[in-house]
Amino acid sequence: MATVPVRPDTQGFFDLLAEGGRNAEAATALLDRLMREWPDTSISRGQLKTLEEEGDRITRDILHGLHSTRKTPIEREDIHSLAAALDDVVDLTEETADVLGLYSIEAPMEQAVQLTAVLRDAGRAMSAALAQLDSMPAMAPHLAEVDRLEDEGDRISREALVALFAGGIDPMVVIRWKDVFERLEQAIDACERVAHVLEGIAVKHGSP
Repeated sequence: MATVPVRPDTQGFFDLLAEGGRNAEAATALLDRLMREWPDTSISRGQLKTLEEEGDRITRDILHGLHSTRKTPIEREDIHSLAAALDDVVDLTEETADVLGLYSIEAPMEQAVQLTAVLRDAGRAMSAALAQLDSMPAMAPHLAEVDRLEDEGDRISREALVALFAGGIDPMVVIRWKDVFERLEQAIDACERVAHVLEGIAVKHGSP
């Protein structure tokens, strides 16, 4: 089984990336709960803000480690890319909750509920892959699942746009929901970016 040789003084990078994955998974799960329970959002929105702040802390710790450590278990550029994409997942998830409140959404569109569930599942699969970063063949099924979910998200987004522009909907409502869908799709794309970086790492280290 292909593994990445990890020195004790560099294990912290894998630990932080796995922690970032769990934090992003928790954020996407909370947004899914928020969307399904809307407009009862007081607890979920507060928790999302806490997770966003925790994500910022994890990103800072990773960047500090890159600046202060000479050797890393994988390429520095890959660690930086993973940290940035994880930060985007959490930021976009928290922003989606914010705009739902800002726009005074009364009830979510069916496609919004579906797309948020896709984001939740992508966050879970992404986190599972990051937890296996030091044992790369074990990442493969989780990475494939992220790719599948991104395709599913694209399909739901297209259906949502068709529904929005089918006619008879207030243009301001269209603009607001288009913004929500774009943020959800960008969050799913950020999960896919994590998956693609992990796929590249596996290739570099000779994982089948």
